[in-house]
Amino acid sequence: MNEPIRTLVVGAGAVGGYFGGRMLEAGGDVTFLVRPRRAKELAESGLRIRSRLGDVTIANPPATLSENLAGPYDLVLLSSKAYDLAEAMESFAPAVGPETAILPVLNGMRHIDILAGRFGAGSVLGGQCVIAATLNEQHEIVHLNELHAISFGELDGTMSERVQAIDGSMAGVRFDHRVSANIVLEMWEKWAFLATLAGCTGLFRASVGDINSAPGGKDFMLALLEECCAIAAAAGYSPRDAFLERARGMLMTPDSPFTASMLRDIEAGGRIEADHIIGDLLVRDRKPLLSIVYTALKAYEHRRSRAAAAR
Repeated sequence: MNEPIRTLVVGAGAVGGYFGGRMLEAGGDVTFLVRPRRAKELAESGLRIRSRLGDVTIANPPATLSENLAGPYDLVLLSSKAYDLAEAMESFAPAVGPETAILPVLNGMRHIDILAGRFGAGSVLGGQCVIAATLNEQHEIVHLNELHAISFGELDGTMSERVQAIDGSMAGVRFDHRVSANIVLEMWEKWAFLATLAGCTGLFRASVGDINSAPGGKDFMLALLEECCAIAAAAGYSPRDAFLERARGMLMTPDSPFTASMLRDIEAGGRIEADHIIGDLLVRDRKPLLSIVYTALKAYEHRRSRAAAAR
């Protein structure tokens, strides 16, 4: 597996566009699978990343539509929103062959079983990313902080040749990347933290710092984190002490402007991953604070759908 890894990045939005763009910047064999509107934007303005860690503009990056996919790819990097998973699978299915590795960096865990059911368990890797980024009105990918990392690995924890080859193909990229022998645990830890962050900032429509300053805010965030970690532990993936220390530190930082992308989506009147980030945890255990958060998020979704129907 010394030959370049032919990579298909599904989507060129904030997450896929950032990581795929950085891979392309470093000389990787990368093609973006996009919808017609995004294909037109990329052809006209290029792929543009704005980051305090280094800007990049790639004129007319390789992009294709689903109907034009030719032959299997070595790697499919999947970064769609969880609510778009079914549509995404249909779009990249022609790119999946017997040796294709699918690397999803979606939130939660439900997508692993869905992808395995469609393409076979052996095709699916575990993966997670840490980044705050958004697509602005000029169609630029704006990196909002200094975190930009991907970790991935085999779901059974083995250090296979293919994951090492994928990691090697990322040599020289301007983001952090790592093969993990504990990727499922890392995914659960991220899910527990994200559900807490998205749940709190989405429920209170405020940043971590604002919630900290409110009466009972700190206690609510810590209690919600405890509920999420208890669900992870019951599934066999008890969050590690180092993770808990980092998570509590991030949630307890005074005056922190930190929010989840879910809050930005709510403020923009957009779709949210309520069922995938919060609802799927509740399927596993009906925790009281999670239930409150879920009710608030579903109320937002209902109001949004009514407004859309009225237009």
